[in-house]
Amino acid sequence: MKSPFTKALMDWHSSKNTRIMPWKGEKDPYKIWLSEIILQQTRVDQGRDYYNRFIKVFPTIQDLANAPDQAVFKLWEGLGYYARCRNLLHTARTIAAEFGGQFPHTYDEIMKLKGIGPYTASAITSFAFGLPYAVVDGNVMRVLSRVFAVSDPIDSKTGIQKLNTLAKELLDPEYPGIYNQAIMDFGAVICKPAAPLCNSCPVQNICKAFKKGMVEKLPIKAAKITRRKRWFYYFLVEKKGQVLIRQRVEKDIWQHLNEFVLEESPRKQTTEKLLKSPSIMAITQGKTFQVSDISMEYKQLLTHQEIHGRFIHIKVNESPAIPPGFHWVKWTALKKIPFPKYILSYLGKKR
Repeated sequence: MKSPFTKALMDWHSSKNTRIMPWKGEKDPYKIWLSEIILQQTRVDQGRDYYNRFIKVFPTIQDLANAPDQAVFKLWEGLGYYARCRNLLHTARTIAAEFGGQFPHTYDEIMKLKGIGPYTASAITSFAFGLPYAVVDGNVMRVLSRVFAVSDPIDSKTGIQKLNTLAKELLDPEYPGIYNQAIMDFGAVICKPAAPLCNSCPVQNICKAFKKGMVEKLPIKAAKITRRKRWFYYFLVEKKGQVLIRQRVEKDIWQHLNEFVLEESPRKQTTEKLLKSPSIMAITQGKTFQVSDISMEYKQLLTHQEIHGRFIHIKVNESPAIPPGFHWVKWTALKKIPFPKYILSYLGKKR
């Protein structure tokens, strides 16, 4: 027998849920997986365009598996959290090689794939195969925390366990995919993070947070994010319409993306001091160069890091020493090369 919450939610979904998304109702596990990976750290409005472009360029998982790394990273450019893109490629190639290009059909097999956790595995198995696995994302946590007045922090072990148990108990086993879509949509359009639509909420009469006046206080988070501050000063070393770039290969932010000559500092630096930095001195080796542009200060916030810095464009006439890993690229070719958002923000003003 369905709980009052589940019944009210399913009724709302069938009669009043007008949220439209290109992957909604999708049965192809490849497209479901792709949408879920894109949306892991991305707003739906932004993710929709990326999803449509990916499906157009790589209509099947085999197409994605066969694609060159740099082509996929270029298409991903601007979405950030590039580990998702690396995992996307790894998993596509695993499915192509080990499963004949067919997405595995069981929760346990899907969970073994790189970059897929319980939430994504539940989404794929319930949407594509109709298996009874409950999704628990941020929207679901918020809805359940409020309706059932769960005061444990949603990022604590106890809170996660309570919410997962609730999600499993409330799942409609006959229509798990529809239920999962309904509760996620409900959290996005009715039980929103700020200014929830309590007056038009179909579960207002059973919502414990509403009765206790706690809607704005729930859910609770315990952890506070502390960000490490880093200063990235990029030198665009130009010679006859070409500029030095390299691919970041270290296990750090922006791995596999490209960058210019970098001088990193733990604190803010003056341009005069930067021009005498080891990075530039090693390249110019005493040869003359001209500073053609010094940018404004740029900033990008990552989950655990805060990147600050400037871009310094220098022009050399004589052939400079090329640092290991770097190569010359024409200015006109830069638009085809994947860069992190921090660099793209600057290039967007230079083009």
